Amino acid sequence: MAGLRGRALIAYLLVCTVWGSTYLAIRIGVGHLPPFLFAGVRFLVAGLLLGAIALLAGVRLPARARDWRTLALTSVFLLVGGNAVVVWAERSVASGPASVFVAAMPLWAAFFEAVMPGARTPFSWRVGVGLALGFLGSGLLAGITPHALATADLSGPLALTLASASWAMGSVYWKRHPTETSPYAAAAVQMVIGGGLLVVLGLTFGEGPAWQLDGAGLGALAYLVVFGSIVGYTAYGYALEHASATVVGTYAYVNPVVAVALGWLILGEPVTLRTLGAMGLILGAVLWIQLASRYSHAATGGPSPIGELQRGTAA
Repeated sequence: MAGLRGRALIAYLLVCTVWGSTYLAIRIGVGHLPPFLFAGVRFLVAGLLLGAIALLAGVRLPARARDWRTLALTSVFLLVGGNAVVVWAERSVASGPASVFVAAMPLWAAFFEAVMPGARTPFSWRVGVGLALGFLGSGLLAGITPHALATADLSGPLALTLASASWAMGSVYWKRHPTETSPYAAAAVQMVIGGGLLVVLGLTFGEGPAWQLDGAGLGALAYLVVFGSIVGYTAYGYALEHASATVVGTYAYVNPVVAVALGWLILGEPVTLRTLGAMGLILGAVLWIQLASRYSHAATGGPSPIGELQRGTAA
């Protein structure tokens, strides 16, 4: 892909595949555990484990106060306002409509990248076309009509819209305020802060008595700690360091494709011509956005995200 290469491309593909499988784990877990404590314990445990591994490997924690501030703010946008709200919404919203609202995240990312100070990735018509195609493909894949979305219970859709916007804003802010620390230390700090806040929030909402960890809940929690958080979130941070939030955010278009593929392989769910057409549309949109981003940098004569990092321009 034009916008991502080497290890950054591998990290992006990890996010696409791993996070595509976490929707099922979240759906299972939220059926057995209260949502905010479920999300909070997940991130707190993952952050402590990743932090311990990083320290044993000689990775240092952030040294600057501005880095701690950036990581704290982004943990609120990404983990509290983004992920935890999705967990809460999945109690009442079916996976089809949920995937459409979550897939709107790249649209929000493109919007925030264009309006927030320090814009480096111009919003061109090419990027707009790619985003529209990806969103259309997600809706086609989910089989959700505009009427179904309009007549759904508004609490879930509004929450998912808020979560998509919050995740996009956190991603753009993180991209605009790079830290002088490794992706592993950054992810550990964010998850500990976000997880701690969510645990306090869950206890404040009275979720404590409902916390009863059975086999299914423990399995979902363990999977999300290891793969969804330690592997996926660290890979996301690494990819975000090497490309714009709009480009990296297209993982939200690929996640439904992975979910459908897993359903076919594991559960034997049918794959129709509509499904294949939607998957092709989504993957084509991702490639289009990658190429459009590369073209925009070349046309404006501006530095590419990879070139900026190679020259060490991060503040």
